Amino acid sequence: MNAEQERLNNNALKAVPLEKWGPYLSERQWATVREDYSINGDAWAYFPHDHARSRAYRWGEDGLGGISDSRQNLCFALALWNGKDRILKERLFGLTNSEGNHGEDVKELYYYLDNVPTHSYMKFLYKYPIEAFPYEKLIEENHNRTRQEPEYEVLDTGVFDDDRYFDVWVEYAKNNSEDICIQIEVYNRSNQNATIWILPTLWFHNSWAYGGVSEKPSIKIHASGCVRASHELLGEYFLYFQQAKDTLFTENETNVARIFGDENASPFVKDAFHEAICEGNEALYDLIKNTQQGTKFAPLYELNIQSKSSEKIQLRLTNTQNADPFSDSFTQVFSDRYHEAEEFYQRFMPSESTNSENVRANDLKNIQRQALAGLLWSKQYYHYDIERWLEGDPNQIAPPVERFLGRNADWTHLKNQDVISMPDKWEYPWYAAWDLAFHCVPMAMLDPAFAKNQLILITREWYMSPNGQIPAYEWNFSDVNPPVHAWSALSIYRIEKTLHGKEDVGFLKRIFQKLLINFTWWANREDENGNNIFSGGFLGLDNIAVIDRDNLPFDSHLEQVDATAWMAMYALNMMDIALEIAQHDPSFEDVATKFYEHFVLIAESLNEGLWDTDDNFFYDLLYTKSGKITPMKVRSIVGLSALFAVSIIDQKKIQNLPDFKKRITYIRDYRKKAGKFLPSEQMAEDGNILLSLVNRNMLTKLLHVMLDETEFLSVGGIRALSKYYEQHPYSVNIHEVDYTIHYVSGDSDSAMFGGNSNWRGPVWMPINYLIIKSLKKYHQFYGDSFKVEFPTGSGMFMNLDEISGSLANRVVSIFQQDAAGGRLVHGAYQDFYKKPENQHLLLFYEYFDGDSARGVGASHQTGWTAVIAELINQAVWEKETTK
Repeated sequence: MNAEQERLNNNALKAVPLEKWGPYLSERQWATVREDYSINGDAWAYFPHDHARSRAYRWGEDGLGGISDSRQNLCFALALWNGKDRILKERLFGLTNSEGNHGEDVKELYYYLDNVPTHSYMKFLYKYPIEAFPYEKLIEENHNRTRQEPEYEVLDTGVFDDDRYFDVWVEYAKNNSEDICIQIEVYNRSNQNATIWILPTLWFHNSWAYGGVSEKPSIKIHASGCVRASHELLGEYFLYFQQAKDTLFTENETNVARIFGDENASPFVKDAFHEAICEGNEALYDLIKNTQQGTKFAPLYELNIQSKSSEKIQLRLTNTQNADPFSDSFTQVFSDRYHEAEEFYQRFMPSESTNSENVRANDLKNIQRQALAGLLWSKQYYHYDIERWLEGDPNQIAPPVERFLGRNADWTHLKNQDVISMPDKWEYPWYAAWDLAFHCVPMAMLDPAFAKNQLILITREWYMSPNGQIPAYEWNFSDVNPPVHAWSALSIYRIEKTLHGKEDVGFLKRIFQKLLINFTWWANREDENGNNIFSGGFLGLDNIAVIDRDNLPFDSHLEQVDATAWMAMYALNMMDIALEIAQHDPSFEDVATKFYEHFVLIAESLNEGLWDTDDNFFYDLLYTKSGKITPMKVRSIVGLSALFAVSIIDQKKIQNLPDFKKRITYIRDYRKKAGKFLPSEQMAEDGNILLSLVNRNMLTKLLHVMLDETEFLSVGGIRALSKYYEQHPYSVNIHEVDYTIHYVSGDSDSAMFGGNSNWRGPVWMPINYLIIKSLKKYHQFYGDSFKVEFPTGSGMFMNLDEISGSLANRVVSIFQQDAAGGRLVHGAYQDFYKKPENQHLLLFYEYFDGDSARGVGASHQTGWTAVIAELINQAVWEKETTK
């Protein structure tokens, strides 16, 4: 068995299947809701990037390419200086929501190159300019641009021209779980020699200020080239480092003089390294280099690197003393862990046979490997205790009383302190309910125990509201996200069964109990009229609608296609889970029947209430108290979401479930006799039953428009909004107010929901993933008896499995290298990414331009864009099984 798999198997036996050390350090702790103690809830203004170097955090830490223990007591990360920047580069820089012309956005070049589930081997790359980093230029230019203009990126500033930058790699290789070898390599890409200052920094989170520990921890000189870090909860660790120019100590304490204008109790404050080095404070430099202890430490390396050359620095963080930390065994640890990583990933991407196939296979392997690396790097320690956040900490300034009536005030039960898979550790350094459900699908390929843990975690009583609502995200836990967690649980179960040979029915039972509570919350809270048509507001789709679905016009109520379709999908997923469990525990047979019946009722309501027979599409309906009903006639993925609710009842599987079989037969016969809608179709050959929100004719109509390149079908997959609205904007008048929507292929041109994401045209990975999977399910039932044109109007007919595969190929092609060496994802920056040193670097964006497929939005959203890895794995697995 592969060594990494053995480590995973051992972790799976733990109560929390997690390594003690990993990439759990956020990339942005500043400007988060957790750190916001303002009166008005403006997190961006209260704790900006300019404060981050000087101000101690309350709820977590951040850093550059860093690691921490799973409780974030002790952290390690890079700090850099090029001799020209006005600040020390200790964390990634980006624009706030008000500074960017499309909302918040990181403005750095960094890449997750490799990682394995136990984090026994990890590799990270940061590109650091030799000239001064253009902080002011990025702020000013983006501020001056309109929402109709593209964002001004760091590659636009010219600071990376002529290869005037350093590549800075940091690699981690574990000798064991608490013995971590660290190697930093800096390569000077320019044609001239250049100097860089490197501060590999070790520090303690400041928990002593709020009573998290009874005794302040310390980092002290232990021996030449070694410091000892002592913490009452963590124990002792030793950081060994190669000979440095100097060793620097300070405290992780707020510089109150700079931030608040008060007097510092000591010169040893959080930003002392910055002030001593970047501001040239020689007296302070002498003080911090001659000090022997603190809570923040760094050896300082000043490297003058030759043109086109590199230098390395080695360190070792361990819980045991080592007389020779950098012996030959140090290099061997890196070699062993890298080869174990190669072996671990081989199962997902086997080699091809011919040279041309190998080129393609190697590219796909690289795409998949970096997608999964990003997913694993995006694990983050997340700490947020709402009750304590509202009330404040002992010996600290009391929070404003206004917050007891403000954000998240009714979530006092929520006490989170866990490592969680994040959407993007800079742009979204907080969990999001439906994002997490998608993260867990590719995670199940690698580490099904952790994937299952994450779904269970978010439904536990210190997350889920007592009324059954799953928390959405920290900006507003009461927002409603699509209920995709049952789908995710079923996907994890099936992936683990296929790839790992394990049927974890116990997991299904455990998550099923929690989701029963959540399903009941949905049924009671989001079905306002009790007619099985649901609402929910924006439902994670931000600006998808012609109106703001979270702020409806006065005296109105919206019946939503997507909310209703999500609930139908939820009911089917719960039925499927119950049927799977019932194979082992017949007591679940009754509840499977309950969800079957609920699906039938939802399907009937959706079809009779929200299907437009003239347009052959599903539309939301807006009801006003005056009795007026206004259809929102916009062709978007809101209407296409009806495709997601599809399942097949296997007759062989229900032979030992006589009550379920009897009940569904009775419902079918009763509804046929009464002339009522029946969302099912049965095959004569095997007796299997298709359950779907759409019948064969409706499916044909929806696919006709979805697969039309002038509507939804793009080079990179299915658009979120029909391209038809580019030339034909849709308008509706409500209460004498005109609302308009038009197709926008890339960045949003509206400020709705912060303006940093756009559902009015781009391609979104999770939606495309669901479409691809749904089409496969339809094909499983219909086979070659159902074919449609692909693309619409082409004259070429395909079955739904072929269309599913073609859509998957379009999605994967976003990242694939073409014959000229370019990749669609890189958009206008092809020249930079065609350079030999950059040609294999990838970014996994939040969404993709509906015309060009360039990456848009958050640039490191792996995250849900990591489902691309499962699509690649599925294609390879299917090819292997058909050989």
